[in-house]
Formats: sequence, C-alpha cells, structure tokens
Amino acid sequence: MSTFERYLTIWVALCIIAGIALGHWIPDAFHAIGAAEVAKVNLPVAALIWLMVIPMLIKIDFAALGEVRKHWRGIGVTLFVNWAVKPFSMAVLAAFFIGHVFRHALPADQINSYIAGLIILAAAPCTAMVFVWSNLTKGEPNFTLSQVALNDTIMVFAFAPIVGLLLGLSSITVPWGTLALSVALYIVVPVIVAQLLRHQLLTNGGEAALARVLGALQPLSLVALLATLVLLFGFQGEQIIAQPLVILMLAAPILIQVYFNAGFAYLLNRMTGEQHCVAGPSALIGASNFFELAVAAAISLFGFHSGAALATVVGVLIEVPVMLSVVFIVNQSKGWYERGAKAATPRVGAKPVRAP
Repeated sequence: MSTFERYLTIWVALCIIAGIALGHWIPDAFHAIGAAEVAKVNLPVAALIWLMVIPMLIKIDFAALGEVRKHWRGIGVTLFVNWAVKPFSMAVLAAFFIGHVFRHALPADQINSYIAGLIILAAAPCTAMVFVWSNLTKGEPNFTLSQVALNDTIMVFAFAPIVGLLLGLSSITVPWGTLALSVALYIVVPVIVAQLLRHQLLTNGGEAALARVLGALQPLSLVALLATLVLLFGFQGEQIIAQPLVILMLAAPILIQVYFNAGFAYLLNRMTGEQHCVAGPSALIGASNFFELAVAAAISLFGFHSGAALATVVGVLIEVPVMLSVVFIVNQSKGWYERGAKAATPRVGAKPVRAP
C-alpha cells in the first residue's frame, strides 16, 4: 500500500472539510455544477465515478465469471441482507430514533418525512461505489460484478414494492429514468470501456502491460474519489451548516444500520465458510446504499426541501467515511475471519481456506 493510500482517511477528512467550506463560500459555483444533470443524475459526479471504477473493472476477466458459482454462499448472504434485512431493519431504527428518541428535538411536521427518507435510502443497495470498497479489501472482482448486476436487476422489480410496503403507500412512483440512466452511467458504460481497454492492453502488451497501466491508474482512481467527496459535500455545505443537529440525529440510525448489516453479512459468510475475498465485498455491498436513486426518489415523492430529501442526503454525507471504516475493520480482521471460516468449511463441503 502506497503512502497516499495509507493515509486515505486523512485525505477524506480534509476533502469533507474543504467541500463544506467551499459549498458555504461559493455556493453559486456548486449550484451550477449540481445543475448539470439528466434525470436527476449529476453528470460531473458520473464522470468522476467512471475514473473511480474503471481501474477496478479492468481487472475483471469475464471468461472467469462462470467460476462465481463457487461463491454461491456469499451471493446468498448478500441478497438476504440487502433485500430481507436491510430495508426492514432501517424501518425499525428510523421509527425508534426519529419517531421516539429524537422526536421532541425535530420539526413535528417532518417526522414522517424523515422516516420515509431513511427507508428509501435503505431500500436501494449500492452499485458503483462498491467496486471501490471491494478493491480496497482485495475483494474477488468477478463476485463483486455479479453481485452488483444481480442487485440492479432485483432493484428494478423490488424497490417500489418494498418502499411502498414500508411507507404504507398504495402506490409509489419510482424515478425509472434515474434508475435506468444511473445503471447505464455507473455500470454499463464503465464495464464496456474497461473491457475494451483490457482487451487492447492484453493484445498489444500482455499481462505486463496490463499490470503497468493498473499501477498508473490506481492513484487516479483515489483522486477521483476525493474529488467526488469535495463535490458531494460542497452541494450540501449550506444545509450542513444550517441544520447540524438535525443531520447528527438523522445520522444515528444510518450509522447503526450500516455497521449492523455489514457485521451481520460478514459473520454469516464466516459461519458458512466463505472466503475472505468474497466476505469483504459481501459485507460492504450489504451495508452501503445507491444514494443517487434514493435522493432522486425522495425528491420526486416528497419534494426538494422535504425531510425525506434531507435524510437521503445525510446518507450521502456519511457514506464514504463510514464505509472506509468498514473497509478497515474487514482488512484488520482477516486472520480472525479465516480461522473461523476454515473451521466452518468441512460442514459445507467446500475446500478449506488457509489462514496466514
């Protein structure tokens, strides 16, 4: 790990501070950048996400995707946590913290809207950013891609019914344009570009050329992550300064939900004997959110200035620092994980995973 990567948490903290400060000092500039969107998908942010995920996607060998069936336990755990646990656990946490613990400190007319926003956030599992988290945990790239593709497919059919059920609505309008464009921009286009580059490199220079380019692109990917942070926090700089206590109260159920779902998925993978390179991204996919869709859905349902929109934005604000902490925990616990997974392996008939 390079010096730059080793101190990534410090750079993230500095970018958060810089984004909030710039958003407060030059809001017009960030409003102009924020307005560059199609179907509520911000195009500058999409371009930065390309720079983040393309280096990870270049590593993927589609010829090896068939081997992902060996990781069926990890696939099953992630799908279970994403769709059977995560939205419902958030509904409970939101009702407890926003509906009871913090109720008297929040605007009374926004309580239900805050709860709705938190539920919408939890019902949309993460897509593009997962490739960054998986890469930082040395996760299995083919598993990550397959899991993201499955989540995107399920989301098309399950997002509206789950949110409608939990919000008690008879119907819900899903921003299909946002969903389709987000998947295209954050998944389809980067996958195509990355595979074209991979083919070109392997054809002209072989594995050595591929390794050289990946080494050169890795720092660019992290710089794009930091630039994205500056933009996202700059977009919300005024809101953060204007409502710091509300944001802290909304962050409480989100933080608990992230760590609960990440830990639950990680432990289930360990109990079933799944490899660490699968358990890491499985835990991260199970914990993170597709905040672009969540923000768009909250705005379309409740309005730009609603409590629901603010609640989903809080998810954006804490997504990166919290997920980096989960990455740290996953990496530091690898030895402990593999000892337990090795002990569990004979019961599921898989090959043992050797602990270092």
